[in-house]
Amino acid sequence: MAITETSRSSHELPVTTPGSTTSTAKKLTLVPLIFLIYFEVAGGPFGEEPAVQAAGPLLAILGFLIFPFIWSVPEALITAELSTAFPGNGGFVIWAHRAFGAFVGSMMGSLKFLSGVINVASFPVLCVTYLDKLFPVLESGWPRNVCIFASTVVLSFLNYTGLAIVGYAAVVLGLVSLSPFLVMSAMAIPKIKPHRWGSLGSKKKDWNLYFNTLFWNLNFWDNVSTLAGEVDNPQKTFPLALLIAVIFTCVAYLIPLFAVTGAVSVDQSRWETGFHAEAAEMIAGKWLKIWIEVGAVLSSIGLFEAQLSSSAYQLEGMAELGFLPKFFGLRSKWFNTPWVGILLSALMSLGLSYMDFTDIVASANFIYTLGMFLEFASFVWLRKKLPELKRPYRVPLNIPGLVVMCLVPSAFLVLIIVFATKIVYLVSGLMTVGAVGWYFLINYLREKKIFEFNEDADLLDNGNGERKKVEDHHDSR
Repeated sequence: MAITETSRSSHELPVTTPGSTTSTAKKLTLVPLIFLIYFEVAGGPFGEEPAVQAAGPLLAILGFLIFPFIWSVPEALITAELSTAFPGNGGFVIWAHRAFGAFVGSMMGSLKFLSGVINVASFPVLCVTYLDKLFPVLESGWPRNVCIFASTVVLSFLNYTGLAIVGYAAVVLGLVSLSPFLVMSAMAIPKIKPHRWGSLGSKKKDWNLYFNTLFWNLNFWDNVSTLAGEVDNPQKTFPLALLIAVIFTCVAYLIPLFAVTGAVSVDQSRWETGFHAEAAEMIAGKWLKIWIEVGAVLSSIGLFEAQLSSSAYQLEGMAELGFLPKFFGLRSKWFNTPWVGILLSALMSLGLSYMDFTDIVASANFIYTLGMFLEFASFVWLRKKLPELKRPYRVPLNIPGLVVMCLVPSAFLVLIIVFATKIVYLVSGLMTVGAVGWYFLINYLREKKIFEFNEDADLLDNGNGERKKVEDHHDSR
């Protein structure tokens, strides 16, 4: 991703960066940011197994080879350009607001927040799913529910202690959780039979499971944009971190997938979430299975922390922009973290974590697709609306090229919607209606002065600790 720079507009759009976080000492640097992005998206090959169950080894391998170019790369490019142009904690909410105004900005914020907390809810469930293979008592009933509850509470408190701590914890968690897969892949080499990679499976294709598995494992690249105000030198750090994270993530999925599909021959139905641990036992023994189980727990911790951070800082950014009451932006006096956002995000994810895992993933994907349609439209329209805006990183395409770049992943989004189940349509439909109602409720609360708001969303921080009025480049609220 080459970095180019356009001339500075006479009315450069500012960003939301809380004054309390201007010290670079506690801001995210390159390496922690790479691993936070990695955990926003993947966290390891845990959860890729259902792609094989749904469509067989060949289509699973092709999916993880091709889908990053269809989806991950365009989304990462958009995130790199817009996060460096608008490096504030509102992230994609800022982009939609600047492009289309308050209603679309609010809808973007609601849809992305809902998909985020649904996604956060999946990680304690995924963690317990791996643990119950070592401790069968966790398979169902109150032990499973207590484990999900306890892990959510403890991990939420870790998030409360600070983003810098979470960032460096992500580095350690990423390296440790991937290490058993490297060992497994190396030990699998003598057992690999390449013809197994060409198998199309032995049963009818489950396209809903297949596409949702690919999408869930390779999306949410833009979530890190809500942390842009916490990144040291975001204009340079973001594009490089995204480039490295895309490569790192794809390799981390493909190496174990090639190793296990080539070395292990089992009934296709056994490729459910958690099968990598069983494969490790077949390849090397019980000790490697336990190591992968431990890695799964550590990976789930990293996933939970990264995505909870994004949801919490998004709420803070929306409060700064006036989309939410000011108290949503309150920060802890001890750790300088948005404690209201963390608490609300954790409580919502806890309530959702008792859904069926497949429904959790599919609902998160469906809500996320609606937000992505708005994001693609905002990206293209901002190029047309603000051609002279300073973009420290700029996708090297003109507007027709950008339209094509966005249409290809949009076609995949349509597939996600088409293959959704009835329960997903119901959950997603209710949440979308709720997002519309939330916009009008917030306006009512603002008009009645029931809560205190940042009334003028045109007064924003320009990133240098100064405040300025933006008059020409976006509609007033």
